[in-house]
Amino acid sequence: MGWARTAGRGTAGLLLGMLTAIPETIYVLIGTLALALPPARPGVYRGARALAEFERRRLARWFAAENGDDYTGDRALRYLGPRGVTGMVGLVVFMLIAYGGTSAAIMIGQVLTGGRVGGGDEPADWYDSITIVMLGLVLAFIAVQGLIGVAKLDLMLASRFFGLSKQEQLRRRVSELSISRAEVVEAVNDERRRIERDLHDGVQQRLVALGMLLGRARRAGDAEHAAELVRQAHEESQQALRDLREVTWRVYPTALDEGGLHPALEAVAESASVPVHLDFGLTSRPPLALETVAYFVVSEAVTNAMKHASATRIDVSVHHTGTMITVRISDDGGGGARQGGGLSGLARRVAAADGEFTVDSPVGGPTTITAELPCG
Repeated sequence: MGWARTAGRGTAGLLLGMLTAIPETIYVLIGTLALALPPARPGVYRGARALAEFERRRLARWFAAENGDDYTGDRALRYLGPRGVTGMVGLVVFMLIAYGGTSAAIMIGQVLTGGRVGGGDEPADWYDSITIVMLGLVLAFIAVQGLIGVAKLDLMLASRFFGLSKQEQLRRRVSELSISRAEVVEAVNDERRRIERDLHDGVQQRLVALGMLLGRARRAGDAEHAAELVRQAHEESQQALRDLREVTWRVYPTALDEGGLHPALEAVAESASVPVHLDFGLTSRPPLALETVAYFVVSEAVTNAMKHASATRIDVSVHHTGTMITVRISDDGGGGARQGGGLSGLARRVAAADGEFTVDSPVGGPTTITAELPCG
């Protein structure tokens, strides 16, 4: 019931803001007049800052809205003016809610006791209860919309006059960069472990088998049997080369350097074991770092769809959306994918590029993976 808790907190914050609106409005009127006296100005500005700080903490406490504290007393006084008006509007909304609630309670009581709505000696009609319910729902909807509007206006005013201080902006940016750096290190470690696993369990085992086949061929007394072992050794060497080429491709696809993202994704589509439809809409090459991230998102998502989702068709689209490159991979598989394992590695890659990574994969499918990468 998170939405109910959020609505309750917001309503409590609006009630508190309604109560502070009256003294703040009075202060603005008196303080504005007092500004005509130069000696009184510092005190007026200090009082305005104190009231503005209270509002700032109220918004942070009840609406989780962080705003900067780097503002002047003059700015605080200018904020309190429209802020008082907003609080008054909230007061009107709460008064209408109280009036409507009281009226509804009276009318319901009249209907339940058999009286006529609005008074009188005649008994209630059959449609009175329906009318009351419909009217109550309409008024409740209007009241909720009014409260939401007042809350948004309150937050907009605070953001307009306070905003984030430069220190706060710098602190947030440093925090984001620290998280991105940790995610990049983790993603690189994941890739290193996967490459080591692929070399150990794939290429190394095939080279061991190749050596054993050649050894058996050398010791074989029968020429025909030796030829058969050499043939098997040749096939094993070819498979080892393919495995090694695949591992190398996972480290960095050379097609990115040679032709860019489009031919690299075409190679992914051609090598897939299920039909992959590629819709590539980029008219110019993005930075190589973004191309690499986009490539690995597509490559990993296509591999997961083939291995784990039993997909029979995969659609890949790469387009510019404003200043973003949007990469979307959809499949008709069984769904149920979660951001863990390989997908978490992709999420870290995208986050390291300041992008957004989302997975929509209800049980039963379909699955859509989207990466939005900033390129502007």
